[in-house]
Amino acid sequence: MNNSEPATSPGNIRRAVVAGGSGAIGQMFTAVLAESGVSVCVVDPHPPGSMQPGVRWVDGDIRAPGDGVSAEISGADLLLLAVPEPVAVAAVPALMDLLPEGALLADTPSVKGRMATAVRGFRDRQAVSLNPMFAPAPGMRGRPVVSVMFHHGHLVDDLLALIEAFGGRVVRMDASRHDRSAAVSQALTHATVLAFGHALHTLDADMDELVAVAPPPHAALSAMPGRVTSGVSEVYWDIQSGNPLASDAHEALARGLDHLRDVVGSGSGADFERLSRDVTSVLGEQRRPLQETSAQLFAGAALVSSGESA
Repeated sequence: MNNSEPATSPGNIRRAVVAGGSGAIGQMFTAVLAESGVSVCVVDPHPPGSMQPGVRWVDGDIRAPGDGVSAEISGADLLLLAVPEPVAVAAVPALMDLLPEGALLADTPSVKGRMATAVRGFRDRQAVSLNPMFAPAPGMRGRPVVSVMFHHGHLVDDLLALIEAFGGRVVRMDASRHDRSAAVSQALTHATVLAFGHALHTLDADMDELVAVAPPPHAALSAMPGRVTSGVSEVYWDIQSGNPLASDAHEALARGLDHLRDVVGSGSGADFERLSRDVTSVLGEQRRPLQETSAQLFAGAALVSSGESA
């Protein structure tokens, strides 16, 4: 975040604890809250790289809160868990004994089903699960933040309003729909990119040569392993290993490649055309907008491959 972001009212959220606030997601939400006038305490074993005015840091493990962490949580309107999903789920029972009645518990993991079960019995607290569907560095303006409602209340509305005020595009889903969507939009996508990158490794590809001669589709696809491998591997591991539906996505990807290999190896041009029609049919009315998006991506990829843009 920066000073160009709009100032906005945090509603009834006055004090917040952000567990995992030294990580990228935690820092993004800490900035949203602090710049909105919320008093924020970051709980993390590691201090944040930079501290905004009004933000405090307490060294602690949210799964075993000591006296200092417990005191912060007991006075909070919002407890935001920006930690891996297993950590968040394991922490819930102890945290619910500390969090005041009527306060808001929010979390940010990429899987929601187990968290929905963990908070099911705590109906005297508000609870919402968020998933920013983007890397935090560029900020949330114009980007989707999925919201899964567990226990609704006015503090949930206040938090979602803050996200929207900072440009986030809130998309509401239930937990099961979210996890199905994430298995395709995240697990399948990253698996495809990693498999492509590993194929380049297996083929001992000369990347300097490929960058020089690559047509736009290859240039655009080759950029994706660069993005994934420059990120935090733990995030991608959580997406692949944590979502119980990711294995279905992996199997579908493997079947798709097997089918293509069969069509090319022993099929006909007509079989290949049917395969293409299957792909066209799933795109539906999004086919034309997606075609336009690909043209924009290819234009950017062409500039990069020609050395005209960094």
